[in-house]
Amino acid sequence: MAITAPTYDPVNTANSLADKYVMARQQILDVQNKEASATLKGLTELNSAILAFQSSLTTVLGSGKSMYAQAATFSDIAFGSATASATAAAGTYSFFVKQLAAANQVSYTALTDDTGVGGMLKINLGTSGTGGVTTIEVDMALADADNNGTLTTRELATAINGATGNTSLVTASIVTTGTDAGGRPISELVLTAKNTGLNSKITLDTSGVTGVSSLKEANEALPAALRVRTLVAEQDAEIRIGSENGTAITQATNTFTNIDGVKMSFTKAHKSGDAPLTITVGADSAGTTANVQAFVDAYNKLKGVLNRLTYAGDPSTGAAAGAFAHDGGIRALNDRMVSLLRPTTTGDTLASFGIIATKDGSLELRSDRLQAQLALKPTGLDVIIGSASSSPPTGIAGALDKFLKGWSSSADGQIKKRKEATTDKQELLADRQAFLDKQHEAAYSRYLKQFTALASMQGVMNNNVSMFDALFGNDKK
Repeated sequence: MAITAPTYDPVNTANSLADKYVMARQQILDVQNKEASATLKGLTELNSAILAFQSSLTTVLGSGKSMYAQAATFSDIAFGSATASATAAAGTYSFFVKQLAAANQVSYTALTDDTGVGGMLKINLGTSGTGGVTTIEVDMALADADNNGTLTTRELATAINGATGNTSLVTASIVTTGTDAGGRPISELVLTAKNTGLNSKITLDTSGVTGVSSLKEANEALPAALRVRTLVAEQDAEIRIGSENGTAITQATNTFTNIDGVKMSFTKAHKSGDAPLTITVGADSAGTTANVQAFVDAYNKLKGVLNRLTYAGDPSTGAAAGAFAHDGGIRALNDRMVSLLRPTTTGDTLASFGIIATKDGSLELRSDRLQAQLALKPTGLDVIIGSASSSPPTGIAGALDKFLKGWSSSADGQIKKRKEATTDKQELLADRQAFLDKQHEAAYSRYLKQFTALASMQGVMNNNVSMFDALFGNDKK
């Protein structure tokens, strides 16, 4: 009679039992690793959100900036544009633009490739009567870039542009005007001053240049007009207050700041007899609303990240909790953000200027209330919100920035410390995992040995049963 017994696969059986041996501890480690990874990811996200908010505070409320915006508008935008700061006095002003400032531009004609040129070329900007002279020196020997003994006009232009002290004060360029009888190009060297005004006048001092130089010949030729041409004459800008015959204001550039808090940039001059240009300075409602909305949006973006990270979850809908749902420190940060929106001094509040807190702690702007309150107190909102960039920081923005730096500081901020602690925990968990893996391997080896022996014994027994069946089976005659 045959005896049947279960057959064991030693490898699979040993592995299964080893898994069960470490299962409880492995599950704990898996949960801890998952939590650590979520914490690290959440801290990175929070840090990015805080830094983005702090950057927005600088952009919206940087040094000298104001929530309250004013605009300066030209009656004819063909003449240029203007901007006004929050401190500019509202009003209407008139100007006659007599002439625009211009940068000097000169051309040296009929230049050729020269050999054996050396010495020093001096480029002078300005005159002694217009505020002093700036001199740029060009080593003519070094200007021969390929060192073949021939100085081309193009090499000369490159040397001028790269000369020590020439921080783009003068730009040299080449204009090819044709070819000579031998088919060689005829080039002009064009020098253009960077700055405008009378002090941009360009002159060359070629007295220090040695050898036969076509540039020296052009510069010193008589009459000079045949070889040196003024393409654009240097000129100061001039505007007149009120009318063409009003008080003159002259300067080297086309941007004027003669009205307190107003910057005017002119791009066109009047013709004699034209009516003057009118400039109106006043409140910019759209600009102010945009500034306030930018602050509200930046705050809401950070608040949204905090709300999501501290979300308690909802079992009824299956919504998962945030990474810091049970973290008292992060929840305190979230609550502190809300409390800092309330000024500690008595008087106006954000709500009085139309910045309302919603149920979830975010902000919304009611522009009609904002404009109504600004009409009564144009600088009131700036007093409340303040600036994170001023010294010392002021208002709500200053308090928020100071508080958040305690979290975002790359030196000793809370996020940095928490990240380090989490990383240390991950390293500890990795060590525990390595130890547990060793225990799993030891259990596997033990079980594999046992079940291999069992399988071997089972094989012997099956052989014996087969032999007995063969000897004493019922079908035996």
